Amino acid sequence: MSVHLNIAEGCSKRSGNERKRFYEIARGSLIEADAALDLVLELKYKTDEELQQVGSHLVSIFRQLSGLIGKWAPPQ
Repeated sequence: MSVHLNIAEGCSKRSGNERKRFYEIARGSLIEADAALDLVLELKYKTDEELQQVGSHLVSIFRQLSGLIGKWAPPQ
């Protein structure tokens, strides 16, 4: 939920730097969700096979967020 809400808030910002910051926060929340899934595995609530599709989605979303962050990075 945090990922989704930070993306939405970032989209509402006029400044590129502000948008980038909210996308970075969203990406951090995504990493937290990935860490939570590690705990799910460690506690044996789900198997690696059961979480494989979720992991693929996390990687895809991470790449998309990284693309958004790169779009708003200052030119070098």
